Amino acid sequence: MNPTRRTVLIAGAAAALLPTAPAAAATGAAKAAAASLQPYASYWYPDSLPAGTPGAGITWRGLKNWSAATDPDLAFNSASVPLAARFTPTPANATARTDQARIQSLVSFGPTSSNPSQGSATADHYALTHWAYLDELVFWGGSSGEGLILAPNAPVVDAAHRHGVRVLGNVFLPPVAYGGQLQWTRDLVQKDSAGHYPLAAQLVAVATAYGFDGWFLNAETGGGDTALGADMRGFVAELRSLAAARGQRVTWYDSMTVNGTVSWQGALNDRNQAFFEAADDLFVDFRWSASTLAASGTRADQLGRSRYQLWAGVDVESHGSNTSVNWDAMVPTSAAHRTSVGFYRPEWTRNHLPAGRTPGDFHAADDRFWTGRSLDPSHPDPADPWRAPAVSVADRSTVTSLPFASVFNTGHGLRWYEDGTVASTAPWNHLGLQDVLPARRWAVHTGGARPAVTLDFADAWRSGSSVLVTGALDAPATVELYATRLPVTAETVVELTHRTDAGAVRVELAVATAEPDAAGTAPPYTYLPVEAGDGGWRTSTVPLTGVSGTVRALGVRLTATGGAVTWRLGGIAVLDAPATPGAPADARVTDASGGDLRLAWSAAQGQVRHYTVHRLLPDGTRRFLGATGQRAFFAGALTAEQGERTARFEVRAVGELYTASDPVTVTHPW
Repeated sequence: MNPTRRTVLIAGAAAALLPTAPAAAATGAAKAAAASLQPYASYWYPDSLPAGTPGAGITWRGLKNWSAATDPDLAFNSASVPLAARFTPTPANATARTDQARIQSLVSFGPTSSNPSQGSATADHYALTHWAYLDELVFWGGSSGEGLILAPNAPVVDAAHRHGVRVLGNVFLPPVAYGGQLQWTRDLVQKDSAGHYPLAAQLVAVATAYGFDGWFLNAETGGGDTALGADMRGFVAELRSLAAARGQRVTWYDSMTVNGTVSWQGALNDRNQAFFEAADDLFVDFRWSASTLAASGTRADQLGRSRYQLWAGVDVESHGSNTSVNWDAMVPTSAAHRTSVGFYRPEWTRNHLPAGRTPGDFHAADDRFWTGRSLDPSHPDPADPWRAPAVSVADRSTVTSLPFASVFNTGHGLRWYEDGTVASTAPWNHLGLQDVLPARRWAVHTGGARPAVTLDFADAWRSGSSVLVTGALDAPATVELYATRLPVTAETVVELTHRTDAGAVRVELAVATAEPDAAGTAPPYTYLPVEAGDGGWRTSTVPLTGVSGTVRALGVRLTATGGAVTWRLGGIAVLDAPATPGAPADARVTDASGGDLRLAWSAAQGQVRHYTVHRLLPDGTRRFLGATGQRAFFAGALTAEQGERTARFEVRAVGELYTASDPVTVTHPW
């Protein structure tokens, strides 16, 4: 029987780390999903399977027998974006540190089973966008009735990598009270005849094939002994060694101790030090106190390890930004940080909202969580009891090369737009399509009333969202967009796609080629005029005349010239010359079942951001079906149009500047 979706309190103490995989209902819909060609994120048991049969929509598999060569969904689940390098600009405020505490988040994006590989037809999704404050994300989940080892799906990895954030898969060995079996722990740490741990090699092989960055190990099944503890320590050490050779990392959760029993310490101490030394990091259980964290940091220093390799757990599943936390025990504002921070379940920002929640509702709550009550990281509210990450940790950026473009795609939307026109009225989510988004949401510099700045879903130039600025603008207001390290040549231009919906406004591009004088001060911007719009979307090209060296910050300055202003920014691009990728090749249908199709193609030449798939209808019109960073696509529940004997599809490559290639056509007979 699967555990219910909840966090369990053990003996009245702090919450143990129990993932959130719901029991699968044996409904007709679930059975239909299981029988379709829909690909899902992968999950496994280590080796042996539970007794009985799996619930509807669940597939039981052992990791020991997995291979990339026989994985039918590998093309859908493999990440397409490599981990981007990033830099730290001058912090937005005086308390944010550049080289101390880091942040790890444990996030459940969906259930363990039936979690689509490439997004789904709903905008109600945890579309994390504040990557600039994160170092690592753990793809949280697992349950005794579905599987214990989760590989992150490609959209999450692609979005994280685009922002320079590592993603870890999750290994969960549940408490006995929630279906855990000690045999699964023994399966994980089994040895071969040479004394090696074959499942350690399998975990590294999965992460390599799928393109993510390592594993989070959470062993909470009780009943073990010292021999099992020693085997687990050897397993972790071998996993880390193999992982390091592939650029992967391993985090150990403070649960099993060196004697093989489960006892949450809330500290780095003699009972778990061997696991910390075997791994890269330790997630310290929520039972910590100011004194145990201080002692843990000292112990890490004495071991020659960084105290910031300790993630101090903060359980925000139930109360989110209303959670009471002893921040000074971890990230004091007037002294060096003591440890790093490990958030458990920050998707509260979506989950606590009532039914009918919109993307705008979610992003308002998420901005409150990551930025703070002021909603401006350059002006944090000192009286805010929630010490948001932006207050303590300096944001990072990956915008370092040309061409660079963004249409402010958050990875979900109520509709899909192409060149300002609705191409699909269906809601959607696919985090892999997310752009590099402004990190400092929203830093605004003005001598007057601050305008409201949001990511808005009512209209867009492309994808599903745009930046909306509204307010009286009784003084010029500069909205920071991107910290960059972009080289400037005589040919470099910036393109802004924008629209004025109300009032009259003068728009200027804000460009800085030097860092601010101090943390918390505005970049030394130069302002370049932008051609005014005519009431519709307009793309204005701004030559960087008089600008040389390296662009270090980009923004826009708005000055009202008549009435309160409603202004949208639909896109920004920085380029030396236009570029369009070549068309993909060898497009084909790889599997079909009724109205479910699997498509695949070979890579296009040139820089490719993602691929789009349209259906070409008998009347000559095109219907948008979806987009993906992978070279495989699932189209479900298709039906023949009246009189149509053969369905026709077009696949295009979309480049970094959102220019689309010529199409390649795929046909499928009904």
